[in-house]
Amino acid sequence: MRGQDRHRVVAIDGPAASGKSSVARELAHRLGFVCVNSGVMYRAVTWHVLQHHISAGDAARVAQLVEATPITCSLENNEARILIGDIDPSAYLREDNVNQSVSLVSSVPRVREIIVEKLRNYACNHDLVMEGRDIGSVVFPDTPYKFYIDASPAVRLLRRAAQGQRDQIATRDHADSSRYASPLVIAKDADVIDTSNLTIQGVVAEIISRLRKKGLQI
Repeated sequence: MRGQDRHRVVAIDGPAASGKSSVARELAHRLGFVCVNSGVMYRAVTWHVLQHHISAGDAARVAQLVEATPITCSLENNEARILIGDIDPSAYLREDNVNQSVSLVSSVPRVREIIVEKLRNYACNHDLVMEGRDIGSVVFPDTPYKFYIDASPAVRLLRRAAQGQRDQIATRDHADSSRYASPLVIAKDADVIDTSNLTIQGVVAEIISRLRKKGLQI
């Protein structure tokens, strides 16, 4: 998608429990942009794969299932929503089995191709704050508004525990950064923000300040 064919996009990438989802939601609210959590889409697809009793490591069967599945992306209260077929899987996306399998499912190249296309389609009609792991590097590499949100491993573990999640941060980091398809990286022109000692509002204020310096009219 060419830059002139889409709206403005603020890309926020980072590892698990870095705070990027909360920051993206608040930033989108402040800017009046649509908030898109790409991880929700990969989790929804993962849940669907598990419902069909397909191993997350069976890339061929995973790709075949996802290609055959109607995936509908919409908006609700200015946030992205996804339906798998006619089912809203949002209540199941943080279950332990999804946590344990999402890295494998999201590493399948064909799955990423399908989801990336749907993510880009949001920018045809809306200004976006989109968060994930490859937004600035793959999904919207030409946006000038790129941020990488991080925090110390200890802080991230505490945040994950507070969310009631039991997946292993180090394991997830390794899987996300070492996968062949769209690995987690810091885009070369992204601003890096350490959220370890910052509140959500503090991070958002910092991003808005930097967006103004980058020329975004707010």
